[in-house]
Amino acid sequence: VQLVESGGVSVEAGGSLRLSCTVPTLIYNNCYMAWFRQAPGKEREWVGSIDLDGNVAYTDSVKGRFTISKDNAKHTLYLQMDMLKPEDTAMYYCAADHNFRHLVAGPEYWGQGTQVTVSS
Repeated sequence: VQLVESGGVSVEAGGSLRLSCTVPTLIYNNCYMAWFRQAPGKEREWVGSIDLDGNVAYTDSVKGRFTISKDNAKHTLYLQMDMLKPEDTAMYYCAADHNFRHLVAGPEYWGQGTQVTVSS
């Protein structure tokens, strides 16, 4: 079982980027989903999550700049990132879990990650 991210590239500060994550059907239909990121030398950080009803939550540092959404027909999770900053540079991962608490603390399902680099 694997989630597959795509869309990570190098962009300039102030730019926008959309990451995608294709999710196996059984996971998509039954799990909470989230985006995490990890910068070099730093701990993994929860970016935001979306529940089965489409309700979203974000970490403070990305509120107003990042948007999580999902496409039920394509079983795809998205992370729209606007007004990017150099400190957003990280490997971005999508993740999923049947339990919301586990989703934030340590999801069962992970993608392989996609690199986002923001230059100043």
